[in-house]
Amino acid sequence: MNTDLRQYAHVPLKQLPNRVWRTYEGGALIAKWKSDISETDGSMPEEWIMSTVTARGKNRPENEGLSFMLTPTGKHALNKLVATDAKLFLGDKLAEKYGTTGVLIKMLDSKERLTIQVHPDKAYARSMLNSAFGKTESWYILNNREVDGAKSVIYMGFKEGVTAEKWKALFLDQNIEGMLNCLHKIEVKPGDAFMIYGGVPHAIGAGCFLMEVQEPTDYTMRVEKITPGGLEITDELIHQGVGNENMLECFHYDGCSYDEALQRWKVEPKTIASSDTFTLRSIFNETHTDCFGLKELDLHGTYSLKANGSFFVAVIYFGEGHLICNGKEYPFSQGDEIFFSAAIEEVHFVSKIASKILLCYPPN
Repeated sequence: MNTDLRQYAHVPLKQLPNRVWRTYEGGALIAKWKSDISETDGSMPEEWIMSTVTARGKNRPENEGLSFMLTPTGKHALNKLVATDAKLFLGDKLAEKYGTTGVLIKMLDSKERLTIQVHPDKAYARSMLNSAFGKTESWYILNNREVDGAKSVIYMGFKEGVTAEKWKALFLDQNIEGMLNCLHKIEVKPGDAFMIYGGVPHAIGAGCFLMEVQEPTDYTMRVEKITPGGLEITDELIHQGVGNENMLECFHYDGCSYDEALQRWKVEPKTIASSDTFTLRSIFNETHTDCFGLKELDLHGTYSLKANGSFFVAVIYFGEGHLICNGKEYPFSQGDEIFFSAAIEEVHFVSKIASKILLCYPPN
């Protein structure tokens, strides 16, 4: 059976739908992107893409969050495919260093503000959670909507003068407004991009539809015991099992001005190459992090992508066409999420109509 699964390293693999439960409400814009009949908000506001990790949630299905791929012999979990031959699917360096994809991609749509939270950096994850990965992440704003007349915003980073003692007092008092006032409030629009490093406090506001590329864990420390939508958060989801005192140590108390916050965390996409038929932009690259990469391909014709020694993922944000891989044609359309293993040396994308393709990459 293992030998048989290796054949799928040589063909593009489309992921089956993979919506995940979270503590906030949203998801209507994901449904619209996926062209679902019911474009409604609910408790499944995220689509996890190429996930080899399970979501953390009390009384949730055991395998929630794991990605399953469509193949000619039925569906197979991505982590099982990788386990058959990690070097073939992932590439030599990635297989030797991590043995897994090293990255998690999400589409996220918020109808309500997410809880104020922080993710561990690698040092904290190693010492407190026994994990090789922290949860440095990135946000690329794809669309937004006004919710109750309010514009889309994010909250990110401590303002100047916020100390560990002040933050602890606000947390113990559950002074939500006081905690929000400690963070920079940034209005966002489609095309905006931000790095959220481990240790940086943050919250996504209502009305944001974004792609999140991150390290492959689901470690989130929260400081709100009740969500803006009224859901009570369990202690485990507050501190991930490390206790409140250790949870508060996950935050980096290095406040800054608003302008410095934008300099630290806002990223300006850069054009790498362009022609009459395509424009290729770098969104996140090695100058921002060695944890992952993201490029954006606007396509009005043909573009050829050569292998770089590891797998990559193509998410079709809009458009349709076909791709040519190892001499065979495969259709693509809006909402597709496609895995290309390290064994694939070259892919030719051919758009039928104007298309936007998000290209996601694992750690360097």
